[in-house]
Amino acid sequence: MPLFSPYQLGPIALPNRIVMAPMTRSRAINNLPNELMARYYQQRASAGLIVTEGTAPSPNGLGYPRIPGLFAADQVAGWRQVTDKVHEAGGRIIVQLMHVGRIAHPLNLPASAEIVAPSAVAAAGEMFTDQEGLKPHPEPRAMTEADIIRARSEFVEAAKNAITAGFDGVELHAANGYLLEQFLNPHTNQRMDGYGGSVAARGRFVTETAEAVAAAIGANRVGMRLSPHSGFNDMPAYDDIVPQYVWLAERLRRIGLLYVHLVLGAERIPEATVDAIRTAFGGALILNSGFDRQSAGAELADGQADLIAFGVPFIANPDLVARMRNDIELAAPRQELFYSQGEEGYVDYQASTL
Repeated sequence: MPLFSPYQLGPIALPNRIVMAPMTRSRAINNLPNELMARYYQQRASAGLIVTEGTAPSPNGLGYPRIPGLFAADQVAGWRQVTDKVHEAGGRIIVQLMHVGRIAHPLNLPASAEIVAPSAVAAAGEMFTDQEGLKPHPEPRAMTEADIIRARSEFVEAAKNAITAGFDGVELHAANGYLLEQFLNPHTNQRMDGYGGSVAARGRFVTETAEAVAAAIGANRVGMRLSPHSGFNDMPAYDDIVPQYVWLAERLRRIGLLYVHLVLGAERIPEATVDAIRTAFGGALILNSGFDRQSAGAELADGQADLIAFGVPFIANPDLVARMRNDIELAAPRQELFYSQGEEGYVDYQASTL
C-alpha cells in the first residue's frame, strides 16, 4: 500500500507517507518545551514525519495559553531535548512556526508583548485564558511597515533557532486564520499600501517571509501550511481566493520550498482549487483533514498527494502507523483533555499489542 512506502522529501528520507499533523496541546508551561513534550513526540516517532504544534517566533505570536516559543535560548534548549528524543527513536521532526496575530488575548501574552495584525479588525469569538476563562478577542493594533519587517526577521531568527535545536526543518503556518493568512485575506487585511489592496500586495508578506527563511536555512528545509476556504478563526471566503492561492503557490515554487501542506477542512476545499494549487506549486504536497487508512491510500495511489497528514488519530494512538499497517482498531481520544495540563490524555495512551 502506498501509505507505507518510503518517500524522499528533499533531504529527508521518510520511511512512510504518514505525517503527524501539527496540533496544539498546551503543555508548554511558561512557553517552554519540556521533558513531557519530549516523551509525547518520541512516542509518535514512527510517523514518516512529525510536524510539531504551532510554536511562536516571537512574544507577540504566543496568543494561546501554554504554547511553546522558539525565540529565547531556554526555548531552544527545551526543543533540543524533544528533537534528540525523536531522533533517538528513529524519527524526523519539523517545527511549525505560528504567529497568531489577532487570535490572542493579553492574558496569554508576556507583559512586553502586544496583539498585532495587518489591520485593526477584531476576530469574532473568544479566546481561552487560564486566569479568566473565555474572553472576547480584542481589537489588534494595525502593523506598521516597521512591524512587518520586524515580524519577518522574527520568523527568520526562529528558523535559525530551529536548526540549532536540531529540527529537520520548519513549517510556516499560513493557515487557520493566523498572522500569515491574515495578510492574504481582505477581511483581515484592509491595507492600501504595499502590503494590501491586491492579490500580489496581500501575498507580499507571506512570500517575503518564505524567501527570507529559505535564504537563512535553505529552501529545502522550509514547508508552508495553507487552508483556503477553511473559515476557521473568522476568515470568510472572498471573490479572488483561487487567484490568491494560485499566485502564492507559483511564488513558493520559484522559491523552491520543500512542500505545501494543504488543509482541506471539514467542508473540503473544492477539488478544482486543490488541483490549481497542486499544479501551480508543482512540488511535494501534503493533504490533511479527515483521512483514514483507505482514503489516504487511495489519494496517494491516484497521485493526488505525496503525503497524508493525520491529526486527532495520533493523539490516542502513538503507534498509529503500526495500527494502520496491521488494520488494528484505533483507540478513541479523550477530548476533554486535549488542552489540559499534565500527563493524562497526553502520554498515557498505550500502544497496541500485536
